[in-house]
Amino acid sequence: MSLDVVILAAGKGTRMFSSTPKVLHPLGGRPLLQHVVQTARELSANGIVVVYGYGGEQVPSAFADNHLRFVRQEPQLGTGHAVQQALPNVTGEHTLVLYGDVPLTRPETLAQALQERNGLTLITADLDDPTGYGRIVRDRAGRVVRIVEERDASPAEKSIREINTGILAAPTAKLRAWLEDLRDDNAQGEYYLTDIIARAVADGVTIHTVRPRDTWEILGVNSKEQLAELERIYQRGQAMKLMTAGVSLADPARIDVRGELICGPDVSIDVNCVFEGKVALEAGVSVGANCVIKDTVVEAGARILPFCH
Repeated sequence: MSLDVVILAAGKGTRMFSSTPKVLHPLGGRPLLQHVVQTARELSANGIVVVYGYGGEQVPSAFADNHLRFVRQEPQLGTGHAVQQALPNVTGEHTLVLYGDVPLTRPETLAQALQERNGLTLITADLDDPTGYGRIVRDRAGRVVRIVEERDASPAEKSIREINTGILAAPTAKLRAWLEDLRDDNAQGEYYLTDIIARAVADGVTIHTVRPRDTWEILGVNSKEQLAELERIYQRGQAMKLMTAGVSLADPARIDVRGELICGPDVSIDVNCVFEGKVALEAGVSVGANCVIKDTVVEAGARILPFCH
């Protein structure tokens, strides 16, 4: 199956209070969008199409050497409209839609969503507080029949805890046909990508759902507070990987990897250390507290004293 990935990255991110496009804000030392692009590449996508808008050419300029296809959405008339703009650049048999501000989705979760080749697959999640998300509406047999956005939902629909993450996979030909029928008769006056669900059901297409292992996989960034929350989740994951590989961390909650950190055996790292760019710590290296190390190879057996930059 040939796969193309469409990444929606046109939003301004009003609550970021920044002239920088939201998807270019850093997480773990790399732009949010870079994490999503890397995930798409791990899925062996034929092509990756990025739909951008706010910030003009800042997004394409930041990724000039990444062999991506860029499409500008202007004006921005909703997620369905965004995917419509991308489709002329899509050549794969299957299309996966991702979001440039949702950086931590595991490739394994997406690979599971791509197993169904004929139907339409949604990534959904159960949240204790689903406020702000579209709700998954099922019939009595448990089959997905549509998605209702929060602003268009009835009180009963708002009580549904299963939410739509926006991530979906579908055969490209069917996706094209469904998008052609979209209308903007809703509270936002936009073309919702989620409206294709009801059209797929009307065509007799089965709607599959996949739930991620961890809720943080589907969390997006709309504010500096949310960005900081995801940063800590990301750094905890980096710390766990290091310790699993045998690295001794004095406190896994007090390390920041802002790039790539490669460690040999018997490496120990004290608290509050920051690693930027590409750093290699060879066998037996000891790093003291409060160090900042950037783009450096530290040879075997070296001892880095506290407060070194």
